[in-house]
Amino acid sequence: MAASRRRTTRLALAVLLTGALLAGIVGTAGTANATTGANAPVGASAASGLDDINEDIRSARYVINRFWATHWPDFFPGRYSPPRVLGGYDGARGDTPTCRGYPLPDDNALYCWPPYDFVAWDVDLMRMGYRQGDAWVYLIIAHEWGHAVQARIPQRLLSRQLELQADCLAGATLFGAAEDGILFFETGDTEEIAAALRAHADDTPWTDVSDHGTAAQRLGAFNRGARQGVGGCFA
Repeated sequence: MAASRRRTTRLALAVLLTGALLAGIVGTAGTANATTGANAPVGASAASGLDDINEDIRSARYVINRFWATHWPDFFPGRYSPPRVLGGYDGARGDTPTCRGYPLPDDNALYCWPPYDFVAWDVDLMRMGYRQGDAWVYLIIAHEWGHAVQARIPQRLLSRQLELQADCLAGATLFGAAEDGILFFETGDTEEIAAALRAHADDTPWTDVSDHGTAAQRLGAFNRGARQGVGGCFA
């Protein structure tokens, strides 16, 4: 995590505009010069070829954790504590780690709810998405971290649409981090995020707590968090 604070990576995540949800995604351009030092903004660019997926994962973990550590008192009671990050695993192997006694799923990512309290992702899933752009790893980790947030807040704030609420929290986290100056906006990441949400959406609308929702529902949830912030995910 300390290395992520000193190294300059370039990620850009832009707001998904409401009017573009069904008609196509409109990217927003933005440029910024990174500064060095312990408080330097973190960013990334897949085009640069300078940083590999592991560095982007470390940067994403730093950005997301710093956002919640900074803003937790703004929204919730008690003290913030981050989940344990189990990290990458190979779901195709026989020695896959477990959550509640079940092997972690192949080609997927998850948050294992308390008392286990960890975030993990299949390495093949991350590599597959990373080929489309580095915004992928930030979205995946922010979504699963959103579930960790759900596990730490009063139950009355939880939506039955847990997955869509986690999408909303992911949008609030990434856009909020950009407002804090620890994440950069660049052209292209909007499209990457939208493509990822569409690719991993359900074919039918949300009906059950385990459902992720349709592409339009997932895009709408992410966009609500990006536009309205954390509070918009509990309205």
